Amino acid sequence: MSAKLFSTLALGLFIATGAFAGEGATAASKKKAKAPAKVAGTAQPRKAAPAATPRKAAAGAKATKVSVAGSEQWQATRNLALASGAALVVEQGGGEPLFQKNADVVVPIASITKLMTAMVVLDAMPALHETIAITNEDVDTLRGSRSRLRVGAELTREDALLVALMSSENRASHALGRHYPGGLPAFVAAMNRKATELGMYHTRFEEPTGLSSNNVSTAQDLARMVAAAHRYPLIREFSTTPEATITVSGRPLAYNNTNQLVKSTSWDIGLSKTGFIHEAGKCLVMQAWVADKPVVIVLLDSAGRLTRIGDANRIKRWMESTQALVGRKDRSA
Repeated sequence: MSAKLFSTLALGLFIATGAFAGEGATAASKKKAKAPAKVAGTAQPRKAAPAATPRKAAAGAKATKVSVAGSEQWQATRNLALASGAALVVEQGGGEPLFQKNADVVVPIASITKLMTAMVVLDAMPALHETIAITNEDVDTLRGSRSRLRVGAELTREDALLVALMSSENRASHALGRHYPGGLPAFVAAMNRKATELGMYHTRFEEPTGLSSNNVSTAQDLARMVAAAHRYPLIREFSTTPEATITVSGRPLAYNNTNQLVKSTSWDIGLSKTGFIHEAGKCLVMQAWVADKPVVIVLLDSAGRLTRIGDANRIKRWMESTQALVGRKDRSA
């Protein structure tokens, strides 16, 4: 890909807004991922604040201006129309957004929260093979969401982290926070402290699962969180594991990834997390290599069952077609 693709020119395009499948795992079988206890590391080159008032990105509202980089001899003429209420595509190394839509609007983020939960757990450097138990405190009384981890179930902290990231398991996520030194209040304080350290000034966490609509952020802040989470080898591995079987109280339980794209041979995904509650809509964040670029993709407030997947694929096709157009233009110059 031409190194000029995402460099200097910005083209303003206005995109009409609009509003994947819900969270949860079904049985499947594969060997469980094994990973070292190391919690931080350099991002792999290739696969190889005060709470703001939550505000939904209104359907039909004018989107923010789109930025597209290109060569001096070429300007992008292809529109990228996404149905998600808020979206952001940015090169992982930083720089101007390649695409943005309502990227500064504060919205509930549902289970995207679990990326911060995982970072705070791993920052404490706990014993990953230590057994933790599910208690009544971990049962969702807010929304009544279901879980296959029954009260009294025991699993390792590592397995809890795996199913929290891969299958968005709420009881596992809550139990991880509850077993933090100082308990759940100290855990939530650590979540908000880390958000501030990462420059996520429009983000606020109330609990570790994302079930509360008071867990809010913006697409811009979440891009920072995804880039930070991508530096953790275990988060990269667990969030992109297609399927796994864990041992719970001595019995096997099989789980699937909530993002079907991690099974796609056409995608090179380094980190993934989905989310859904009614107030947040369907959400998806990813780090991926697209058109030979490491990018962070944030899609929030999607309404349709597969809208976030469709938008991710539209972004991929858009970037790949843009790369091809620039390449042809450069060769003819």
